[in-house]
Amino acid sequence: MQPSEVKRAVEAAKSMASALGLRVDDGVVVHNSNRIAVHLTPCDVLARVAPAAHHNAEFEVEVGRRLSTAGCPVEKLDPRVEPRVYIRDGFAITLWTYYEVVPSQDISPIEYAQTLEMHHACIRQIDLTAPHFTDRVAEAQRLVSDRVLTPDLDDAGRKLLGDALRGLKRSILDRGTPEQLLHGEPHPGNFLKTKNGLLLIDLETCCRGPVEFDIAHAPEDVSEHYPSVNLSLLRECQVLVRAMVTAWRWDRDDQFPNGRYWGIEGINQVRLELDRYGMDVSD
Repeated sequence: MQPSEVKRAVEAAKSMASALGLRVDDGVVVHNSNRIAVHLTPCDVLARVAPAAHHNAEFEVEVGRRLSTAGCPVEKLDPRVEPRVYIRDGFAITLWTYYEVVPSQDISPIEYAQTLEMHHACIRQIDLTAPHFTDRVAEAQRLVSDRVLTPDLDDAGRKLLGDALRGLKRSILDRGTPEQLLHGEPHPGNFLKTKNGLLLIDLETCCRGPVEFDIAHAPEDVSEHYPSVNLSLLRECQVLVRAMVTAWRWDRDDQFPNGRYWGIEGINQVRLELDRYGMDVSD
């Protein structure tokens, strides 16, 4: 969000939480992207706030409620208020439990893999309608194909990303690999190390697909500790995910720090990995 929007969003979160009977003296932004996460004190609530016209909050709340009830290692909605989306001053607001992060070592590959495997086993038991991973690929394809949305992306980069997204999606689907519910984006930034263990956060990206699509978001050494990984499928998913993330960095509205640098670096890495693994993404 832009700075002017952030201030309004924080005030909306504080006002909404107060109206629900929670004590709120202050709100500190702990994350800012297409939405913000605000730590409200002293009630210790994490409020997620997005423009009401552009949010997927109902889906995230339903996913969070279902996974928490099933005992999955995920963040929980705040139990003191009704688990739903609240609308205030043009913003959609959801209220979650705030977890104090344990200041310690990095997450080990074994711990990362075990938590992700536990999450997959748990979420597999839940009957939930969710988007397919190809819907997320399509979002990246839309960016790459629209010069208005990605004006700084040159023709060579546009063709490379377009071919990679289309070709790898087709190759992965053609394998006919069993699919299940996934987190959708379990990169290190979506893990919290708490006193109760590792928890997955940001559940709005939940989708269906092969588990390798999830594992592709993790550091490379994590796959060594996840059982029965299809390595050739994992490589395709890793390059596909890199192409998707790279497409987002070229979005004219992207606010990721040093986004253009990472956009150029992403194109170089996609080209390198396609060559390294001999992946043919041509029509």
